[in-house]
Amino acid sequence: MTDDRSPATVRHVRAVAAVDLGATSGRVMIGRVGPGVLELEPVSRFPNGPVTRADGLHWDFDALVAHVLDGLAEAVRREPHIESIGIDSWAVDYGLLRAGELLAEPFHYRDDRTAGGVDEVHALVPFEELHARNGLQFLPFNTLYQLRADELRHDADTALLIPDLLAFLLTGARVAERTNASTTGLLDVESGTWDVALATRLGIDASLLADLVDPGTVIGRLRPEVAERIGADLPVIAVGSHDTASAVAAVPMTSPRAAYISCGTWGLVGVEHAQPILTDAAREANFTNERGVDDRFRVLHNVTGLWLLSETVRAWESEDGKAIDLSGLLDQAAATAPPSAVFDANDPSLSAPGDMPTRIAGLLHAHGAVAPTDRPAFVRLVVESIAAAFADAVRTAGRLSGQSLDVVHLVGGGSLNRLLCQATADRTGLPVLAGPVEATALGNVLVQARALGAAPAELSELRALVAATHPPAAYRPRSS
Repeated sequence: MTDDRSPATVRHVRAVAAVDLGATSGRVMIGRVGPGVLELEPVSRFPNGPVTRADGLHWDFDALVAHVLDGLAEAVRREPHIESIGIDSWAVDYGLLRAGELLAEPFHYRDDRTAGGVDEVHALVPFEELHARNGLQFLPFNTLYQLRADELRHDADTALLIPDLLAFLLTGARVAERTNASTTGLLDVESGTWDVALATRLGIDASLLADLVDPGTVIGRLRPEVAERIGADLPVIAVGSHDTASAVAAVPMTSPRAAYISCGTWGLVGVEHAQPILTDAAREANFTNERGVDDRFRVLHNVTGLWLLSETVRAWESEDGKAIDLSGLLDQAAATAPPSAVFDANDPSLSAPGDMPTRIAGLLHAHGAVAPTDRPAFVRLVVESIAAAFADAVRTAGRLSGQSLDVVHLVGGGSLNRLLCQATADRTGLPVLAGPVEATALGNVLVQARALGAAPAELSELRALVAATHPPAAYRPRSS
């Protein structure tokens, strides 16, 4: 007699669906959680990225929604006992609604329209005051700058960040999850509530801002037509909807003096704190205070991450007319000598898409150095430059928090890059614990499971489950 029950039923674990959307790709995964069990089953993976329209860079949001719905339908087909859905994505970008209809495709944060918004916002509220109110580092694409530059805001009745927008399309409920809301620049850093007075000063109607909810809140059940499409009537549960909030929730930290790096397109480098750090030194170092799961603060700095490497390889692939084996190229790079000089990975000239190798070479030339012509050596240069920026941010995070840091946890896609992990250990002088790769999806799954009563209550216990089921790889610093 065959056993046709699902894996979740057979092993007495609970199952949820995690929608995890990044700036270059998205995925839907089944998460299974139980005593000593934390597993992910990839269901679908799909491309995501900017599309050029007549008025600038946007997200192909209709395609994104279709991919998410198709992925959820496949997840339910594979695992009929899924109990809920959680959604996380990149931060700051939003959609504007009027009477429940999207007014336009959401803009991409790399669109250059926000430059005018920055000038207008700072003319009304100096950055020093902004930092004191919202705790955020200066990034020219933060939501308040985008909204100030967006004339469609005058026609809208609601503004929803990407995960909240997707949750609205799935359930009809309009909410703003707090960890992601903290990236907008419109959330009071101390109280965790909308700063209505600030929004009003900036000419942003505060009625656009939805009611705030915390991770673990049930947002609502699927609309009937959505439930029919995916094959199940499920609740959508708010997770740490900013992908970094979910990733940090799943960092297997045990030391109170740990730093973390959530590394993908960006590298988010910082420490977890019980309170925001709002000192002049933090502002001058351009560190941010974003909310995390369980009212923690992610005191961190955005560092340009694997974007530099992916754009470099993309330029070479365009030049060659064929795909490049990045894994093999990284192995060759590891065998080359470290560069005599690195470049500033955070230089603004490297932020836009385009011919990255030429721009990096130009940046080096401007500082009296020469870029290698050999591709493995060039890759080594890029990786070492990213690691140098990581190390600088780790040291600053320790100084700002008054801690002597003793370990760095590197999670996300960058944890698979052995050269980057070792270079980060070498340049920080600290051991690097790499993994899990899918920290964001794991954090998403764990918050859902806890809300369902299927995972431990304490954040430390959730992280212990991650450490037990996804042990990290260790990289020790080498003496120079």
